[in-house]
Amino acid sequence: QTSNYTALSHRRSLSTSASSNEPKIDYTTLPHSSPEVQKLIEHEARKPQTSASLQTLMKTGRGEFLHKLAKHNQGGGFAGVTVRPEDESEATPLVLVQVASFLRRELPIRLAHRIHDLSRVAYLQDMKSVQQVKDLYTTSFLEILSVDKHPPTREGSEEWEEQFAKILENIYERHSSVLVQMARGAFELRAAIRKGAFLGADDDGCDEGQKTTNDKELQVGRDAVEFELMESTHAFLDRFYISRIGIRVLIGQYLSLRQPPVENYVGIICSKTSPYEIVKRAIDDAAFMCTRKYGDAPEVIITGRLDMTFPYVPTHLHYIMLELLKNSMRATVEYHGIDADYPPIKVVIADGSDNEDVIIKVSDEGGGIPRSNMKRIWSYLFTTADPEIQEGMVAFNENVDHSIDSPLAGLGYGLPISRSYARYFGGDLSIMSMEGYGTDCFVYLTRLGNTREPLPI
Repeated sequence: QTSNYTALSHRRSLSTSASSNEPKIDYTTLPHSSPEVQKLIEHEARKPQTSASLQTLMKTGRGEFLHKLAKHNQGGGFAGVTVRPEDESEATPLVLVQVASFLRRELPIRLAHRIHDLSRVAYLQDMKSVQQVKDLYTTSFLEILSVDKHPPTREGSEEWEEQFAKILENIYERHSSVLVQMARGAFELRAAIRKGAFLGADDDGCDEGQKTTNDKELQVGRDAVEFELMESTHAFLDRFYISRIGIRVLIGQYLSLRQPPVENYVGIICSKTSPYEIVKRAIDDAAFMCTRKYGDAPEVIITGRLDMTFPYVPTHLHYIMLELLKNSMRATVEYHGIDADYPPIKVVIADGSDNEDVIIKVSDEGGGIPRSNMKRIWSYLFTTADPEIQEGMVAFNENVDHSIDSPLAGLGYGLPISRSYARYFGGDLSIMSMEGYGTDCFVYLTRLGNTREPLPI
């Protein structure tokens, strides 16, 4: 069971050295496969992760939990911190120290859980790209542990926090390519399955008739292995990506808090996020992409609560809306044909004072999706992209999470990743389709922001 992030507690775990009198081991110099490093990963992976909510991230960023700092830093000179000081310049460094202290404890636990998972996922663990991701996570894990657990004194806390921030900046940048690397790993797995790499098949010495029989059996075997691997690998990737979103939100929030303040923002969270404004930007981006490819784009009509705002992470909502609108535009153009008179795409924003969710519906008349394909649209491993396009996409090294030129567009990753973003703060994404007519997509976002992260084990 996960404990409450609001405590931002420093649960003192076992030290990396047997006693404070012994010299501290520099784990960053040891090979990742060494028993010492593996033991450390196992130790951190046994600890429970601490879930966060949108509200808690905002309140912590505002300094509303500074009174916890004294409680969890006995002897560190923080005894005088009882409530948030009125002087903003004094509050900000203390808030940063508090958040950094939490991340110094929490991030190794989260990274260890994912390293553990990457080591055990069937077949995918043997893919070169996945091994590179595991090495990346292990390097970051050891770098964070190289920083002292707590600031030595209140006077030395800002220097300690600055050192820690530099490490996290590098980690945040390094991990930006992980989405594409994992996509490459899934592509490598699909290629290996098609070659029968997991069946141990050998046709040498067979006559022609026997070889034909073996080919049929091999195909049946491939299909069985592929289905089984699809299920288990999809569940793994779901866990991995939701956890990755969590890690990037925590680091992104902390690094954003270190920047000059922006009106209505607490870190990456906007207290007055306007779905209408974000949908408008996503329409412009999707129309640009659609026009670039087809020469034209359908009109989009927005109705509903256009004046409503609520606390959310605007970049997450933009990613989701861009994906849905891009798909609707592409389907509409391809279904009706280039230079046709396209029916408009309709976006409805629904919210009431008693609603638990903000709901956004995107409706198109793009021909819909066959019922037999509905399950596939949520899979990371099924894609309609041509194999050569996939290979080109995967070979491309993209260092941004999502953009209008993202290579992930051709990998079929957009919808499952969008659903992970929606679910991260307690929302959801669902799709209803009418084959031969069109598709309705529903985005559910919690208004109150009090749902904790759905952290995978």
